[in-house]
Amino acid sequence: MAMKTLRRYRVLLERNDQGGYAVTVPALPAVVTQGDTREDALANAADAVRLYVESLQARGLPIPDATVLETAHLHDPGRAGIR
Repeated sequence: MAMKTLRRYRVLLERNDQGGYAVTVPALPAVVTQGDTREDALANAADAVRLYVESLQARGLPIPDATVLETAHLHDPGRAGIR
C-alpha cells in the first residue's frame, strides 16, 4: 500500500461584494472556487485542491509545493501615496 504525502497549501479567502467568499490557491493557480459561507468556500477549496492534485498525478505531472508568501496590509492607499 502506497503512503499518501500530506501537502499543505495556503489559500486566499476573500469576501465577495455580492456575498459569499472566493478562494484561490497561489501555489495552484488553476484552483479557484467559492462558497456562500467561509466554511463552504474552504470545503470547496479542499475538494478542488484534491481533484487538481489527483489529475496531475494521473497525468504523471509534478505536484507543486506550497509557496512561501509574504503578506502586507495597505491602509488607504489613495492617501498614503503608496508606490
